[in-house]
Amino acid sequence: MTLKERDKKHLWHPLTQHKLHPEHIAIRKAKGVLLYDEEGKDYIDGIASWYTCMYGHCNDYITQKVSEQLQQLDHVVFAGFTHEPAVKLSEELIKILPDNQQKIFFSDNGSTSVDVAIKIALQYHFNQGDKRSKIIALEDGFHGDTFGAMSVSGLSVYNGPFEDFFIDVARIPVPTSENFNEVRVLFEKLVKEHQVAAFIYEPLVQGAAAMKMYDSELLDELLQIAQNNGVVTIADEVMTGFGKTGKNFASEYLQNNPDIICLSKSLTAGLVPMAITSCSEKIYNAFLSEELGKGFFHGHTYSANPVACTAALAGIELLQTQEIKENIQRIIIAHQQFDEKIKNHPKVKETRQLGVIYALDLNIEMERYGNLRYQLFNFFMEHGVCLRPLGSTIYILAPFVIAEEQLQKIYRTIEKALDTF
Repeated sequence: MTLKERDKKHLWHPLTQHKLHPEHIAIRKAKGVLLYDEEGKDYIDGIASWYTCMYGHCNDYITQKVSEQLQQLDHVVFAGFTHEPAVKLSEELIKILPDNQQKIFFSDNGSTSVDVAIKIALQYHFNQGDKRSKIIALEDGFHGDTFGAMSVSGLSVYNGPFEDFFIDVARIPVPTSENFNEVRVLFEKLVKEHQVAAFIYEPLVQGAAAMKMYDSELLDELLQIAQNNGVVTIADEVMTGFGKTGKNFASEYLQNNPDIICLSKSLTAGLVPMAITSCSEKIYNAFLSEELGKGFFHGHTYSANPVACTAALAGIELLQTQEIKENIQRIIIAHQQFDEKIKNHPKVKETRQLGVIYALDLNIEMERYGNLRYQLFNFFMEHGVCLRPLGSTIYILAPFVIAEEQLQKIYRTIEKALDTF
């Protein structure tokens, strides 16, 4: 019996209507930029397995570091204990985060990093006798699947059955040059008329909203308004963090640093789950008290797992190498050249790019999880390329180590798709 056949007996896959899509491709191994299925066929991982394996699958340097750590310390509870990988990771991460970030809190994944951020923001005000309950978020934002993260997300296909249970959230349109005056007025009105605890946003690129991009100057104005009114600002860099935008973090394009940053995905280079919520000293100090209840009572069993911390440290080391920096620039230029070639294609409605993130919208109306989307996915896989369209948007977010010929194959396959559908 094949893996695909065995899979159907017990497994429930994410983001899947199994009645419509019962088949799943069985992957036996991965190395570098390639995935290998159980029949031996290889596929270029054009999305770095949901933006995680940015240094390539089974990277020798990272796996060696993790292997060494496994012989030393596998896990220890992080309440009341500490260890070298966590301490070292905090030191190295603070060096590359925006300069106001001083403290890091561990959890398990992107969603939980956001839940932690929301709880910190709410309790930050509560601890100071200022009970605030409303959070402002951007329309079409996506921050995760746990209840806090889902509450501040705006994609109804995910949220429908649960909306009656959400925390109090006000949504504003993504700011553009056309709507900014209205957005600013609405934002100021919300801040002045409600007890707003926090403003959460994906800086510059809304990943699940089909890589929707917006301008740093417009976001900066909203951040300034928030910070002038004591509203905690939360940058969800789960997708954008660690080099994807051409800088270590998308927040580096902004003048106003966030109070809190959420990190996961490529934090651990795709090896193991882990997340971090970092914050400024000002935020952290609001939890220091002789009163026990003013502490932050939130914890995960695998917080600061030494193996995950070691993978993160190795990834940060690689991110700062000249080779990876040059690769990032090479991919940026290749995307720009492809864009010049493809942007005027009759089936291309719009294109956009920030760093190694490239997206094009098809001139076709289609549902996010409609049949054509699956036809496109299958077409790409048949041609040896793993791309997962977001509705009518095809995007590329490949590992930094992708070779030029592999990148060109992705481009050629997209062109074939445009000529086929």
